[in-house]
Amino acid sequence: METVIITGGTGLVGKALTKHLLSKGYRVTVLTRTLPAKSAPGTQLNYALWNVKEKTIDVNAVKAATHIIHLAGAGVVDKRWSEAYKQEIINSRTKSSELLISTLQQHENHVKTLVSASATGWYGADNPAQQGAGGFAETALPAEDFLGETCRLWEQSIEPAAALGKRVVKLRTGIVLSNDGGALAAFKKPLKAGVAGILGNGKQVVSWIHIDDLCRMYTEALQNNSLHGAYNAVAPAPVSNKTLTLELARIMKGKFFIPLHVPAFVLKAMLGESSIEVLKSCTVNCDKIKQAGFTFLYPSIEAALVDLCATK
Repeated sequence: METVIITGGTGLVGKALTKHLLSKGYRVTVLTRTLPAKSAPGTQLNYALWNVKEKTIDVNAVKAATHIIHLAGAGVVDKRWSEAYKQEIINSRTKSSELLISTLQQHENHVKTLVSASATGWYGADNPAQQGAGGFAETALPAEDFLGETCRLWEQSIEPAAALGKRVVKLRTGIVLSNDGGALAAFKKPLKAGVAGILGNGKQVVSWIHIDDLCRMYTEALQNNSLHGAYNAVAPAPVSNKTLTLELARIMKGKFFIPLHVPAFVLKAMLGESSIEVLKSCTVNCDKIKQAGFTFLYPSIEAALVDLCATK
């Protein structure tokens, strides 16, 4: 039985991925700062301590692992972007990578693969000079904005694992659609009152992925030894914010909803600098992962939302 260490295992993606990997027969060890009150050591799911700020980690857990999935990082839209929080966003990703790398360097281990989260923030706003017909491909340079630089440092921090003989895969993830929180919960909230809240002019393109497809892509990254480097973890059909919002409204409410634009200045007042991320258009293509043999269960926004609304 292969053992996968997951960092960031208590987050939206981490929880879903843990469940998915267990269902596929993997043993999973979640790295955490606090052990849960109820856990059964030696079962298929285990927990091990680490503390990035104190640079401590359960070395035995790393020695027992065959793969590492690195998801840890402070939420990009969890707080307003003060200078201190922006530094926390970067440090939480790069310093945790450094701890993993130093542990692998200093101790004999059997880790074969390191799969790290990254984000489509790498690309910034749509830029025809850097995009093909289908949107940004993995060869595009990182944007010269905060998230572009964050993603560059994030991916750079995990690269030393390749020099240790580990296969390194980086998944540049778009907007994750899940019933357990994240963006979809924010889209659904006003619909409870019959309002379809379109952000800004609604024309900005959203590159999204269903949580189930994202979990399957991480599993593919573990199992497919031909995968190396960066891959865009987005569905084949990006849509505008307006299309996503109205499709969700139609599925949830039929004809009984009112479309309402939330002006950009309101979003800027509410979110501060991070409002850039909900107002910018970022069209990202997934040709590379498809050409590697990955198939999507939910290639269209309609299929994704119908499934999520049916399983809420």
